[in-house]
Amino acid sequence: MAGRCLIAFLIMASCLSVFVSVSVSGQLPGDLFALGVASRLRVDGNWTARASSDFGRIVTAAPEAVLHPATPADIAELVRFSASSPSPFPVAPRGQGHSVRGQSLAPGGVVVDMRALAAAAAPRRVNVSAGGAAPYVDAGGEQLWADVLRATLEHGLAPRVWTDYLRITVAGTLSNAGIGGQAFRHGPQIANVLELDVITGRGDMVTCSRDKDPDLFFAALGGLGQFGIITRARIGLEPAPRRVRWARLVYSDVVTFTRDQELLISKQDGEASFDYVEGQVQLNRTLTDGPKSTPFFSDADITRLAGLASESTSGVIYFIEVAIYYNESTITSVDQKLEAILEQLSFEKGFVFTKDVSYVQFLDRVREEERALRSIGMWEVPHPWLNFFVPRSRILDFDAGVLKGVFAGANPVGVILMYPMNKHTWDDRMTAVTSDDDVFYAVGLLRSAVAAGDVVRLEKENEAVLAFCNNEGFGCKQYLPHYTSQDGWQRHFGAKWNKVVELKAKYDPHGILSPGQKIFSPMKTII
Repeated sequence: MAGRCLIAFLIMASCLSVFVSVSVSGQLPGDLFALGVASRLRVDGNWTARASSDFGRIVTAAPEAVLHPATPADIAELVRFSASSPSPFPVAPRGQGHSVRGQSLAPGGVVVDMRALAAAAAPRRVNVSAGGAAPYVDAGGEQLWADVLRATLEHGLAPRVWTDYLRITVAGTLSNAGIGGQAFRHGPQIANVLELDVITGRGDMVTCSRDKDPDLFFAALGGLGQFGIITRARIGLEPAPRRVRWARLVYSDVVTFTRDQELLISKQDGEASFDYVEGQVQLNRTLTDGPKSTPFFSDADITRLAGLASESTSGVIYFIEVAIYYNESTITSVDQKLEAILEQLSFEKGFVFTKDVSYVQFLDRVREEERALRSIGMWEVPHPWLNFFVPRSRILDFDAGVLKGVFAGANPVGVILMYPMNKHTWDDRMTAVTSDDDVFYAVGLLRSAVAAGDVVRLEKENEAVLAFCNNEGFGCKQYLPHYTSQDGWQRHFGAKWNKVVELKAKYDPHGILSPGQKIFSPMKTII
């Protein structure tokens, strides 16, 4: 069976060089179908087509088969077979397929449908330990965060940090970092993990933590699926509130907008502060054009906001989105707390908008937007998203050069996020990388292609953004990263690169896991 390509990894450790290679065939070995998991492999076009693209709808790459595991042991058997084969083939776990550049694809290999574990699992793979001073939840990597929330709330508990969208899997977000409006205080989701079950690229099933096999534990957290497949995560919990006072504050000046956000995230737990802080940027006519993505504002509010935007020379306005968690018995103190915090801020007078919602409604707020977009055919469209961590020292330059430069006159369909986080809440032992400043901004250019030619146009704008940031030496790091060359990945990981290569050789020596990330470039010959 002829190999289609040969991939070689150059592993550098001190002054020694170790060479590892893997051949990838365009056809799976026939004896794969003699394995115990053979009955769970799907090779027909319907299944492989579903696993050939992702949420981004930009990249397509067909696998040879899709595995529907009943247990993690099924996944381990598949990986062991590939790792021991004369022609190892790629294996990629896929949860909801919410990557945007083909990161969850396995061209010519096998995609593991992780959600099949949720359907087959008995007993349930979300288990809450509510007793003791440090409660936690054990959640299967295939579980949706929405289901984790539902299970923990039965015990009056919840994880500390959430992504904005809950219909994605535990392993999916932990393989990247998992950020949201609570991360400024508690760090990303990966900073709140106590223990993992991981299937390595050798097919070993390993339980790891900060104290047991810590190199694998820290490698897998933010590891982009390169070192193992996360099948279970133990996540710390805290008492869950019942209600949320949700507010949006409006700014027409980026200096005031960033200064107030940085003030809010500098406050210590226990001070008069918010439990959630995020920021958004509205460009030009996005307030009035297209479908309303949220019921937060009334028609009258939209008119007022559009008027404020028209008064701005750049047509740009900013929102700080904040929330206070509380229970019904403390509603009076919530009013006082909100008023005390607002007195310290410099938003546009008269432009404070508030809502009072349940905790679940707040955390699952994007679900309503999803339903609205699906109803008009604007959910399953290409998403050429671009996400950055921008150093605080360069965020004003980014605003001027990108939002008011590259995007000048643009009328994007989608959301632009821009909010700060504290670097000290991240553990640098984890694979995930941030910018170097003590405070850095998460900037998400979450735009959608809804008309003919949009993909090409938006991709060109993304290239212009990347070129501008590189030319200006901003020191940005991509979040949910995508690079087309190994040089790009080396610059991305920086001082961590040698460690990444070393761990790849240790835990995935045949380079079969998550090839869609394209971190290790294919080579034509074995070195």
